[in-house]
Amino acid sequence: MKKINTVIPLLVAGVLLVGMISGSVVFADENKRGEREKRHKSDRQYSVVNNPLYEQECSSCHFLYLPGLLPERSWQEIMKSSGKHFGEDLALDDTTKEEILSYLSKYSAEKSNTEWAGKILASIGSGTPVRITETQYIKRKHRKIKTEVFKRPSIGSFSNCGACHKKGAQGDFEEDGVSIPK
Repeated sequence: MKKINTVIPLLVAGVLLVGMISGSVVFADENKRGEREKRHKSDRQYSVVNNPLYEQECSSCHFLYLPGLLPERSWQEIMKSSGKHFGEDLALDDTTKEEILSYLSKYSAEKSNTEWAGKILASIGSGTPVRITETQYIKRKHRKIKTEVFKRPSIGSFSNCGACHKKGAQGDFEEDGVSIPK
């Protein structure tokens, strides 16, 4: 009987200890998940274009690309050659060019807190792409989509992000928000 009286409290203590440890692990996992979700939400809020001049000048011709999709050096190159912007002369005066470049630089990939901006930077190394679709990260994310899909009239081209990423303008490029038009 003496042995049982000694063993039972030890078993109870062991069960309680295991319960406390597993509860701590579950709490830690939930805490990590909550932190990831909070960080993810802040990424999306941070990624919204908030410059009326950039929006006015650039969205009239194409999807309004978020500054975090390219590094500062790429935006500098794009703005430097605005007279030959993919076959078009943007006809921007110097003040407008400087303001747009200042905005793009301020929120470029190096300064963005989004996960995808970091992945884009890592994929280009020291390169200076002038097309977002030239980055290895973007190519890799779209590798399973056949080239013909991007040629559909409802999409137009690989560079028309908004055709499939319905919340792309808000910085949401998550796969669960993708809808590829027919």
